Amino acid sequence: MKRLAVIASLVALLALPSLAMAKADLVIATDAPPKSMNPQAYSSDANYSYMSNFFDGLLQRKDGKLAPALATAWERIDALTWKFTLRKGVKFSNGNDFNAEDVKFTFERMKDPKYSRFLNFGNAIADIETPDAYTVIFKTVKPVPWFAETMHQNFIVDKESSLTRDDGDYNTHPIGTGAYIFDEWVKGSYVRMHANPNYWEGEPKYKTVEIRPIVEEATRFAALAGHQVDIVNGVPLTLADRIAKMPNVEMIQRPARRCIYLTVSNKPGTPFADKRVRQALAYAINEDEIIDKVMQGKATKASQIPDKATVGYNADIKRIEYNPEKAKQLLAEAGYADGFEITIAGPNDRYINDEKIAEAVAKYMAKIGLKVKLDVKPKSIFFDETAEFKHPFYLIGWFDGSYDFGRSAEKLLHTWDKEKGMGAYNGAVYSNPAIDDLIVKSSSIVDLAERDKALQNINAMVMEDVAWIPLHYQQDLYAVAKGKNIKFNPRPDRWIVVKEIQ
Repeated sequence: MKRLAVIASLVALLALPSLAMAKADLVIATDAPPKSMNPQAYSSDANYSYMSNFFDGLLQRKDGKLAPALATAWERIDALTWKFTLRKGVKFSNGNDFNAEDVKFTFERMKDPKYSRFLNFGNAIADIETPDAYTVIFKTVKPVPWFAETMHQNFIVDKESSLTRDDGDYNTHPIGTGAYIFDEWVKGSYVRMHANPNYWEGEPKYKTVEIRPIVEEATRFAALAGHQVDIVNGVPLTLADRIAKMPNVEMIQRPARRCIYLTVSNKPGTPFADKRVRQALAYAINEDEIIDKVMQGKATKASQIPDKATVGYNADIKRIEYNPEKAKQLLAEAGYADGFEITIAGPNDRYINDEKIAEAVAKYMAKIGLKVKLDVKPKSIFFDETAEFKHPFYLIGWFDGSYDFGRSAEKLLHTWDKEKGMGAYNGAVYSNPAIDDLIVKSSSIVDLAERDKALQNINAMVMEDVAWIPLHYQQDLYAVAKGKNIKFNPRPDRWIVVKEIQ
């Protein structure tokens, strides 16, 4: 049946406007579409990936390390002050000159919820000074230790054109300083772009590029098998062995920074409010079996959410190992010997085998006597529901682009506070005042060693309180067409930055 499905997908793919697709020098198939061409509209690695080709940040990341981009130098003047020296001679794709006013405009617009999902960061900035056209001085409301660490994903927009365009145009036609210039976005089909001949880092190798979001796994494979695309991300595990044996394809594997985990509410009045229940859920899950049977060995068991590269990773944390009898005992002690109804929510098209992982978790919950309902759905619906706090127990994935657990804790763990922009992604509505207090205090710590220690402590407290249940770190799989001299080295943040492909 799978073979028939693949053939059907290939036939369907070939029915697409192949003439137009064949014009691109490089065609990339990805597993997620863009949500907007406004670079501050969505804080997701998928949207960052698209935006990184049209826009630049003040800094960029190469091999995970910060490097100059639109800023050639940066320094922390004091706990609240950052100074950036801008690159001269850079132009936006519409011909406008880039200068300090564009930077000031971009970060001030981040405070406006009409345009920005980066309110937490925008509201952390108290003042922006532009003493000359190529110097920007930021004053923050409070110390932000990871301020520079996020400057690779805060993309700079053109002030002049942004003020004159209507919202519809602003959200669909990006004007940046990036290595590529936007041509066309046909939603659900492709994003087309061409090389910026005047790019400050030099014109990229591939002159015309098309990125096709192909969410369905078999169809992505069919596109590769049919020579319709050159690079594919999100290679499905079910097809990995077959793709690896294809003579015209090179398979690339790399450990991912993203942790797949279950987030758990502790809302009063629910079974989850009892810590013993949360512990029971963790004891019930056989992660070794998930890695072996669901992930086919292409994952690494996690004891916490941040990976080793992140400030705040705590090597002393041990995961709660599989022990269903212990889980039943804890449920009985909490007064739930006969179980209770539980719904496991999650996306079915976002992470590797996400629906199958959720199904496995549901099976483990049933084995300890819980009455389980599975609620998996497309990410386009699921993530909106988490933003509306509809799910007390759900599967999700996360890695922090700033490499700082403090930033993650502000977004994922702190009690939701709309005014302060805290807990913006705390969809399960977990709340612990002691942890909130430590998160706030940690934001004032700028010494890296001291900060690492403080964040490790928060991390340990979170795990001890079972605010979430780590499952595993993914293994990212890519496939690249052989014989076209394509040199592709996947990034740890999973963005596909085309200028880096040689």
